[in-house]
Amino acid sequence: VEVVLADARAAFEPLTPVSFVLDRLETNPRFAAIARPANAAILVKLRIDMEDRGGRIELLLPYATLEPIRKMLLQQFMGEKFGRDNIWEGHLATELWTTQMEVRCVLDELQIPLQQLLNLQVGDTITLNATPESPVELRAGTIPLTRGHMGRRNHNIAVRVEAPLSPQARKAVQRI
Repeated sequence: VEVVLADARAAFEPLTPVSFVLDRLETNPRFAAIARPANAAILVKLRIDMEDRGGRIELLLPYATLEPIRKMLLQQFMGEKFGRDNIWEGHLATELWTTQMEVRCVLDELQIPLQQLLNLQVGDTITLNATPESPVELRAGTIPLTRGHMGRRNHNIAVRVEAPLSPQARKAVQRI
C-alpha cells in the first residue's frame, strides 16, 4: 500500500504537491467511511501482480479532494492529444529500429532427471533428438519468434529463416 501511495504522490506531483498517509487498512468496503454517503467519490480499482501472487486494491478518492485541481486535470498535456500524434510515432519508430534485443537459436530441448544432470562428467555426451536437417527455433527470451534451418555462410554458422514471425511474437511486439 505504501508503494502504491508513493506512486500516486509522484503522479500528482506535476500538478500539485500532495502527501498520502495510510490512516488504517479496511478489508471490508462497507466499513470504509471516508466521506458522507451522499458525497461523490472516485473509485480506482487496481490489479496488482507480483511474481506468483496478486490481488486487488481499491482507492476511494472523495470528489472534494480533487476539486481544487480540477482545472489542471482537465488540461491537455503534450503527447495526449486525441487521434494520432505523428511526432511521437516518428520518435517511437526511430527508437524501435535502433533497439537491440537478444535472439537465441534453440537446436533442441531435452528433459533429463536431475540425478543424471548432477552425475555429468567432463567428456559425457548428451544425445539430442535433432539431425543436421532439423529445423531450429529462434526465440527472444521465452517467446518463440520463428523457425529456420542451420547452415554456414562464409566462416560463420547461420540460420536461414523459413517462416514468418509467429502469432505469439507478433502480439508481443505489438504490446511494446
